[in-house]
Amino acid sequence: MPPRHAQTMTSFESSLYECEVVHERLLPRRHRFSYAMFYLDLWLDELPGLDRELRLFSVDRLNVFTFRDSDHLDLGAGHLRLNLEKWLHEQHGIRLAEDSRIRLVTLPRIGGYIFNPACFYFIHDSSGRAVHAICEVTNTFHEMKPYLLPKASEDGVFEHVQPKNFYVSPFSNLDTRFHFRLSVPGERLRLHIDELEDGRRTLASWVHGVRKPLNDRTLTRCIIRYPALTLQVILKIHWQAFRLWARGFGFIRKSAGRHLQTGLYRPHPSLTDP
Repeated sequence: MPPRHAQTMTSFESSLYECEVVHERLLPRRHRFSYAMFYLDLWLDELPGLDRELRLFSVDRLNVFTFRDSDHLDLGAGHLRLNLEKWLHEQHGIRLAEDSRIRLVTLPRIGGYIFNPACFYFIHDSSGRAVHAICEVTNTFHEMKPYLLPKASEDGVFEHVQPKNFYVSPFSNLDTRFHFRLSVPGERLRLHIDELEDGRRTLASWVHGVRKPLNDRTLTRCIIRYPALTLQVILKIHWQAFRLWARGFGFIRKSAGRHLQTGLYRPHPSLTDP
């Protein structure tokens, strides 16, 4: 039997992106921060092969980098693709063709720990054209909400504005709108999410990245360059929240506006307790 790493990674379309993430609060006062990170770009039908061939990446097993279906949309349908199909059909009346393919731009578990503020699905038809996109947003209470972007422009950009109705930050109102602009991943990754309030842009965030092959060498580089990344992400979010609080930004409690927190999964007790 050949060793696990015998197959070359050129046989996989999955890749990774080394990225810069920027958050810029525009109103009521400016506040900006950025950091370097990476995202995996995983074609779901390649996960078994990646699990076999990569030493540092596993599916549903503890490793340096781990992918788990249960870290994403889970409606009890089985593996992730089935859950996505169930959600698209039940919530949006969309049935995926059997020969469609799904890719997921996401953070993996790192050393068993995951915090994944936003990940991005791109659904491709049999010709390879991206026909739907989904942004899956997770807050620090581990609630998760998917947002569907139903159609791309001719140049492969999914752009859609829809109500947020989700508690993402204690410094943002609940009755705002998300403006998504997600480009289909290629050699470059360009993902933009703005927040709009009364027609004004109050928060801009984006991820820009450069594609790299997904193999044990590039994963080793990620260990060195982005140590304990998922833990860093949650710590940086709380540090920036403290800075905003210290600067006097208004603080909104999660228990406020329960009726504006809709369409989410894994609800926090603050939404279900009487």
